[in-house]
Amino acid sequence: MKRRELLAAAAGATALAGCARLEGLFTVPPERRPIAAVFPGAAEDGGFAESALRGLERIPATFGVEIRHLERVGLERERLLAAVRELAAAKPALVIVVGAETSEATQRAAWEFPEQRFAVLQGTLLRPNLAAYVVEQPQSAWLAGAAAALLTRSGTVGHVGVARDAYSAAARAAFAAGVQATDPKARLLTGFTGTPERVPAFVAALADQGADIAFAMPDAVRAGAADVARPRGLRLVGAVADWTARAPESFVAAAIADGGHAVLAAARDIHDNVFVGDLVRRFGLRVPAAVRLALAPDVPETVRARTDELGAQLVAGRIPIPERYAGPEFTPG
Repeated sequence: MKRRELLAAAAGATALAGCARLEGLFTVPPERRPIAAVFPGAAEDGGFAESALRGLERIPATFGVEIRHLERVGLERERLLAAVRELAAAKPALVIVVGAETSEATQRAAWEFPEQRFAVLQGTLLRPNLAAYVVEQPQSAWLAGAAAALLTRSGTVGHVGVARDAYSAAARAAFAAGVQATDPKARLLTGFTGTPERVPAFVAALADQGADIAFAMPDAVRAGAADVARPRGLRLVGAVADWTARAPESFVAAAIADGGHAVLAAARDIHDNVFVGDLVRRFGLRVPAAVRLALAPDVPETVRARTDELGAQLVAGRIPIPERYAGPEFTPG
């Protein structure tokens, strides 16, 4: 072999060795490689992203593989796409991207890395190597609205959120529909504050207007909604997590939507070698580990029985859930 060919062969071997050290994955079968995730915002957000993170954290003990994640990368397309590309380039078993707003960037990355498998939580866009795993929170939010209508004594029900994102808007629309379907005479006061600082005044205004039950999105709970509501006799309905177990004195119900269940389902599909792209897997009330209504211990049995009946109707597809809220917005003062 000529000296130039020897040098080229040596350089190629060095590059391959460097890639192997960098990725550390070539000797591992695909289903045993790490599972990676991208969170556009903070992973520990007290809401859906955090539930997905908790599911991700269970993967090593459940499936014996490592995990990696990036967070706070933002929703700006190029920044989000760069983060997804970064993880995909390391050839993990699966790249999970969290959030409906990430669908387009995830689909683009799936096109650029056709041999890499991707999953998008709450997404809609697909490819042969990209599947969507959707937790149907609107189902539990609709039931929460029904429970609020059954439990209110004043006839006025509230709702408060901070960010008007797709996830929160869909939950609000479902909650409002549940209230209206169960008690058409109930008055609903609903709105998004835009900033956490406005939440306390908004919650106080709901109480001043006679609301005795209010649906508080996780960002509103983080902003102190319960601290303002409790002394005013206003019970809250939480979202995503089981707030009735955490603070039953403040929360009368919770519309549970566990993103961690979807993360574990995606990891299980990889582990069992049954992952399929171009597919939407949905987890609704049929899967109580993912979606359910939780009620505080002091909720009457009659209300529990009625929400169980309504839940069965939702599962059977007899109750439509609107995607958008078309009613009036409440503005304090």
